[in-house]
Formats: sequence, C-alpha cells, structure tokens
Amino acid sequence: MSEDNLEPLEGEHFYDKQEHPEQQDTITKVTGMYKDWFLDYASYVILERAVPAIEDGFKPVQRRIMHSLKELDDGRYNKVANVVGHTMQYHPHGDASIGDAMVQIGQKDLLIDTQGNWGNILTGDGAAASRYIEARLSKFGLDVLYSPKITPWQLSYDGRRNEPINLPVKFPLLLAQGAEGIAVGLSTKVLPHNFNELIDASIKILKNKPFTLYPDFPTAGIVDVSGYNDGMRGGRVRVRARISQLDKSTLVITQIPFSTNTTSLIDSILKANDKGKIKIKKIEDNTAAEVEIVIHLPTGVSPDKTIDALYAFTACETSVAPLGCVIENHKPLFIGVRDMLKISTQRTVDLLKRELEIQLDELEEQWHFQSLERIFIENRIYRLIEEEETWEGVIKAIDEGLKPFTKHLKRAVTEEDIVRLTEIRIKRISKFDIDKAQEKIEALEASIAQVKHDLENLTDFAIAYFQNLKTKYGKGRERKTELRSFDTIEATKVVLRNTKLYVNRAEGFIGTGLKKDEYVADCSDIDDVIVFLRDGSMMVTKVDVKTFVGKDIIYISIFDKSDKRTTYNMIYRDGKPGPSYVKRFNVTAITRDKLYDLTTGTKGSQVLYFSGNPNGEAEVVTVLLRQVGSIKKLKFEIDFADIGIKGRASRGNTVTKYPIRKIELKEKGISTLKPRRIWFDDTVQRLNVEGRGELLGEFRANDRLLIVNQSGKVKTIIPELTTHFDDGMIVLEKWVPKKPISAIYYDGEKERYYVKRFLIENENKEEVFITEHPNSQLEIVSTDYRPVAEIIFSKVRGVQKEALVTSLEDFIAVKGIKALGNQITTDKVRQINLLEPLPFEAPEEEIPEEMEVKDEDTLSADTTPDGKEEDDGQITMSLD
Repeated sequence: MSEDNLEPLEGEHFYDKQEHPEQQDTITKVTGMYKDWFLDYASYVILERAVPAIEDGFKPVQRRIMHSLKELDDGRYNKVANVVGHTMQYHPHGDASIGDAMVQIGQKDLLIDTQGNWGNILTGDGAAASRYIEARLSKFGLDVLYSPKITPWQLSYDGRRNEPINLPVKFPLLLAQGAEGIAVGLSTKVLPHNFNELIDASIKILKNKPFTLYPDFPTAGIVDVSGYNDGMRGGRVRVRARISQLDKSTLVITQIPFSTNTTSLIDSILKANDKGKIKIKKIEDNTAAEVEIVIHLPTGVSPDKTIDALYAFTACETSVAPLGCVIENHKPLFIGVRDMLKISTQRTVDLLKRELEIQLDELEEQWHFQSLERIFIENRIYRLIEEEETWEGVIKAIDEGLKPFTKHLKRAVTEEDIVRLTEIRIKRISKFDIDKAQEKIEALEASIAQVKHDLENLTDFAIAYFQNLKTKYGKGRERKTELRSFDTIEATKVVLRNTKLYVNRAEGFIGTGLKKDEYVADCSDIDDVIVFLRDGSMMVTKVDVKTFVGKDIIYISIFDKSDKRTTYNMIYRDGKPGPSYVKRFNVTAITRDKLYDLTTGTKGSQVLYFSGNPNGEAEVVTVLLRQVGSIKKLKFEIDFADIGIKGRASRGNTVTKYPIRKIELKEKGISTLKPRRIWFDDTVQRLNVEGRGELLGEFRANDRLLIVNQSGKVKTIIPELTTHFDDGMIVLEKWVPKKPISAIYYDGEKERYYVKRFLIENENKEEVFITEHPNSQLEIVSTDYRPVAEIIFSKVRGVQKEALVTSLEDFIAVKGIKALGNQITTDKVRQINLLEPLPFEAPEEEIPEEMEVKDEDTLSADTTPDGKEEDDGQITMSLD
C-alpha cells in the first residue's frame, strides 16, 4: 500500500481509503469525539449524580430512594436491602451507591425512621449490612414530601416505570439536611441548618421581615460564623470542639466539630503529641450516645494552655468552606442560603396553592354530583327511563328530566354525569334521606368556602402551615451548635516548648543542636529568637538546629512580636574614640533575618551595658570612667527610670564624652510601666488588653482575679490572656484580699437556707464554700462590702408573710470559708433577691512605691519618619 492511499488523522491515526471506500465521507476527528464525550460525562455527573436540585433539595439517587420508600410504605419497617432492590428499578447504578445514600439520609434523623445499627456520626462507625437494618418513612417525611397529583413524572431509565422529576417538598429540606458533592469541574457544600430556625426564617420571609441564617451541626460544638458569607463561595466558618476542665490535670471533650468524628479527632491529638506540639499523658474515648473524650495531662502542664494548643494544632478546631451550588433548569447555579430559603419558601407557597386549587376542584365536583343526585332521586327522574328501550333513549330521558331543576348548578350537566346517575343502586334510592343529603351538601359548601378563603389569604395559610410543622415536629430540634466569636490563637504562644535552645556567644551560633554549648531556654520549632551583638546590631530569626547570627552575642531570648512590655536598656560607645549614649527601647515590628543597627552606625561602636526587662524594669547602674586628663569624678550612677522609652533607632541620651572603664549593676529595678488594664470580652469569654468588653481593672505583677462559679466554687488566678472560663461563672472581678465575700445558699441535707461571709484563705487553691450535698445550691453571692438581701416567703394556707430585708453585714460576722454559716429562716422561701448595697467608702489601693511610670500604650514608635530620633540631651552630672 502506498502512502498516497493513507491520510493521517490527529493523534497519529491513519485511515485506509481503498479498503473502506464506503466510509470516506464519515471521518470524525478523535479530538472532537473526546470533547463531546467529556462534556456528556461532565453534564451527566453534575445533573444526575453529584449536585442537588433547588426544587426539592435531592440528588437523583436520594429522590429515587424516597420514591421507593413511598411505594413500599404500609406503616411497617422494610429491610433496607429490599428498599435498595426496589430503588434499582429506577436507578441505573449498583446497590452500593443506593445503600450508602440511604444510610446518609437515615443518619440525619429527619425523613427516615430507622431501626437497627445505622452507624454513628460521632464515632465514625459504619452502619450494619443492609440486610440487617430496617427503615420506613417518618411522619414528617410523609407530611412534606408527597403529593402525587402535583408531582411531575418521567419515564425511568429503561422506560418501564414512572419516577418523579422532582418531589413536591413543602419545606427547606436542602438547608435542613445540608448537601455535599464533587462533580466534574465543580462541587457543592451546603451546610446543615436548624429545623426550627428555618421555619422561623420562612415565616419572616412571608411577613417581609429581615432574618439571619447560620448553620447548625448535628455534632454540636461551637461555631464562629463571622466569615460565613451567606454560604457562598469564599465563605468560611470555624468550628471548635467543646472542651472543659474537669480538674487541674484532666480535660474532657463533650462535643466535636462538624466534619470530624471521635476517631479522627483522637488521631489528630496523638499526632500533635508525637510531634511535641502538645503534651498529654493518656487519652480515653468513652463516647456512646454522647461524646466523652477524657484527656489526662502530665503534672505541671497548664490546662488552659493545652486547650488553646488543642485548638491550634489538632482537629479540635476545623475550618469549613461552604459552597452553595444547586441545579436549576438543568444548569448549575451558585447561590447563597438566604436566596435558597426564599426560593424554597416561595415554592412551598406555590405547592400549597396548587393543592388548594385541586382540592377546590374536587370539592366543587363533589358538590355538583351530590346536588345532581338529590335532584335525580328527589324528583323521581329515574322513573322516566322505565319506558325507554335504548341506551340513547335512557340518556335523553334523564337529560330532559333534569333540565327544569339544574339552573342553580355551577356547570352544565354532561353525559358522564348522567351515566354516573344510572349507576346508582335501587337500594340507595330507596333509603335516600333528603335531610342527610342536604347536610352533606352544606358541609361541602362550608369546605368550599374555607378553601376559597385560604386561596384568597394564601400567605396567612402558608404561615399557619409552617407554624403547624414547627408545633408537630420542632420539639427536640433546638439549636445544638453554639454561635460564638473566636479569638485567633497564636500558635507560638500555646505550642509546647519541647526542645532546648543553646548559644555559642563567641562564635555567633545559636540553635537546638548545640547541646555542648550554653543553654538559653526551652523553645519550640515555631518560635522566633532575638539576638543582640556586642557591635550594637540586632537580629530576629527562626529557631533551627544551627544558625549563624554574628560573633560576640551579648543577649539572646525567645521573641514575641506582640509584646509591648519587654524593654531593653542599653549603654553604647559611638565609635572607638566617641562619646557614650544611653537608651531604652522596645522591639515589635521587625523583618525576620534582617540585621538592625541600634547605634548611630559609626564604625567601631560597642555596647557597654545591656539588659532585657520583661516588665519594663529600670535598674540603677554605676559607671566607672578611665583616668583621663583632669577628670575629678570617675564614678557616678545612672537610673534607667529617668530615661524615656523611645524607638530602637533613637540615638539616646549622652552619658559622657570620656572613655568608660566599667559599668556595674548597683540595684535591680522595679517596673516603670503602668499597671496593665485588663478587660473581659463576654462574647469570646476571654481576657484582653485591647479595650474589648468590661474593664476589670489595672493589674500589677501580683494582682489576681476573683472567680466564683454557680456550683459554689471560688478561686483566684493570675490574669493571663490565655485563661479559659467556665460557662457557670457568675463573678469575675479584680480580687481585693481584705474584701469579704457574702453568700446565701440552700443546704440540701438540712433543707434550710444559710448566710455566710468569708475571705479567701488560700489564693492558690480552688475551694467549695457551700455544703457538698448533691441538692445544695448557691442562691446569691455578693462582693459588696455591705450587701443587702430580700427574702420572699411562700404562701402558707393562703397567707403571705411579709418579705424580710436584711443587711448581711449585720446578720453574720466574717468567718472561715468552711464555716456552715447562720440559718436565715425556718420558713419556706420562694425567692431571694440581692438589693442595692449600703453605702461604703472603699479604702484606697496602696501603691508600693511612688515613682513616675510609663504607659505601654503610649511608648514611642520604633523609628521616626527619617529613621532616627534626636537625643534627649545630656544627663546632668559633674565630671570636671
């Protein structure tokens, strides 16, 4: 065969014209075939498998399962295997996909009433085999999914049966159940929402009122919806497990984030422990009907810090990205949940209208025939057919006999109506009761009037429909997931420092691998390190095994870029023969691995004295000068408290123009910063220094917070910004050691109310100040100096005793925290109220030492616009 008889096609394929002359005009390029095949496949996966329809919220396989359940429904349970087999009549795929889809629907506990082991969404356990588990339609599913008269139908894939195109769902099912699917070129992820909140929002839509809609997950947990973006592309929600502290060495997880289970959660915790991010001793999974994961901590590990670390490094906090994509008119549509709900609500109204219209037609048809039947029997028209010998004659005789009596009918009498009259049995005619017939007609007229009224007031009818759904099925479907704003946890602040940092000062190396050199501090692999060199330069770099930063290191520490309180005190010589300067500065904004010069840049500059002070301490140093010329005073002191805190690029104040021989530390300093003002943000249940929430006060190094819980526990703590607070907290304030705490509590054993006043006896210990009987409970607690309480008594035999108002200060003296207290009354108490306290002038807080202090919020910036700051002038001293 010669090459002239061959014609190349794309993809190195050749075609023989001589062997196949009949096919010369039907050449198709392979690339074109691939394009058509891919588009067909992509369209099929998008429309028929992965993405739910906006009309009813179902994917095709889910819709076929629900249709099969309806066909099989007789009120009893069916084996899931039978349902799967029945669904295969409609579904062009195997039984595995049908069984998995049915289990997912059943686990959402909305449409299917399940029996047997259907798996556990909390633990991730799968369902039993389909031959072992059973299902039937739930009452809710029967109410909202089916209405054959308004259901659009189509032939099944093999043409043997009819299946619904869409089910007439009268409820926002897609938003209630959620949906997830991956198609070709797109995906969808609609998060589940709360049943009752969806109904409430639908009612608000019908009333033209504003509404909000946020997800609610079956696994409960806590969710931050600030970035939800209406469930559209680009949105994101953060979901957290609910973690609480049982005691100082035990944490318990009682709710887990959506998209996780206890198995994957525990695996992530163990993985973080192996990597050294967190430190745990043991973990137990006691999950059954409810989640319970118990985490035991080693001695000395902070529970608060571990909780933050669990959120930072494990699946205890996950981020979920919603993506609202549905099928509308055979095309994918990207849409937000608010619009989804509006479309669903309007569709429900339209479906209800169509049902009412069909019901009205049926009622009017019943009224028409009932009226016709009454005329036929009451006027004995049936006797007119006795002489007729043909069917046509019978029809005509009845028609002529009815005409005088049909003027009030709403439509003309048809031949079909006459045929129905001929089918009435003689027994029924003989027992015909005119009064009962009239009652039936009047009942039909009342029903017709009601349906017409509902159609004229369709919005009110739809609102009543939604309210009825909530009344019947809303109980037990309250919100599970708590809405809360989260603080972003900085990983560097909560990571476990499980390795050690070393330094070789002379050679200029730092790192975790220099184990033969000087130990600096414990660190983690995500920490930053700040280093100061003798030549006055500074660098911040990441922790590594071994890093060269520069020779002659004089100071090294773990660096926190958000720390505004750490202050560096420095005295340096400007060049070899130059003057010396003193400066104080903070370091916040830096570029990692960049070398910063803290001197004026003169060659030969050298740091003569340096200290890092975590709380802005200002020490006193002694400066010793060299004997040069006629200098009389070779020794003087510098108090760093007299030096203002400036930017790190400032030159500083002049110390002396003469050479310095030595600088010695004379006296350690106290903090020159103002006490830290701390606020409590109730939204996120966290302390902060940014001014969010309620101001708790100004705190010095040894000041503490007082915490009282509803359970009757009291403790004081150092106010750390990472502290977690229990939901039962009722008092949070700055602790004044000499201010008594007053409480009224119910003693469960003696069944009496007691009053007590006490001081905190052990500031480092959590104590219970009510009796330990299980029925004992705290009624009121006050930290006022002179609280007043009102006791309202229950009625006895219809007699109301006058309320008792008492000053707790007069009622009982301050006693020990373990004291029982004084019984307040023997009468039956209905209510106890805390009234306005008596006036009292609190003693002024003692300040340890009078001195000028600096506010950390008003410290100078690191640099001026031109990169340098002018000096503050020369320190006053006599050198000559």
